[in-house]
Amino acid sequence: MALYGASTEYVLHSLLWLVEHPEPVSSLDLAELQDIPAAFIAKQLPKLEKAGILAASEGLRGGYRLARPPTQISVLDVVDAAEGRKSLFNCQEIRGRCVLFDDTPPQWATKGVCSIHAAMLRAEQIMREELARTSLADLASSVRDKAPSAFLGEAQGWLENRSQTRRTSKVRQRRSADTD
Repeated sequence: MALYGASTEYVLHSLLWLVEHPEPVSSLDLAELQDIPAAFIAKQLPKLEKAGILAASEGLRGGYRLARPPTQISVLDVVDAAEGRKSLFNCQEIRGRCVLFDDTPPQWATKGVCSIHAAMLRAEQIMREELARTSLADLASSVRDKAPSAFLGEAQGWLENRSQTRRTSKVRQRRSADTD
């Protein structure tokens, strides 16, 4: 079973689109652009807003944008906001359950931190340090290095077109409501 799942993946991919797009983007557009469930991403983005990663705005130009520069948003910030802080390992204290101990394990068997748990804690610490060291800007740079510039331009154009279409549609709706 994965420690971090779809929430982390969907949210990180969505944030990458916001790095190069300073205008607010709707959760629906982020979901549609990536072919991910709109309801799912709509539930995740408010968590990021609460964590100070995203800023939301309402109205014709409404949506989400990064609340801080991407160099100041770590992958760990995003993971903890999307998934909550999770432990890598949940020690069950099996070391004290040996059948040879009868009902009471000897002190040596349960003294100190379980060596397996200690190894898992060290691994978790290293993982969290790496996630804290990697910024959203680092991830975006990696994507920019891989993707052809034409693709990135197309994506930005798609987002801008969606935003413009949404604004035009809402203006028409208002005018129609005013004439009724």
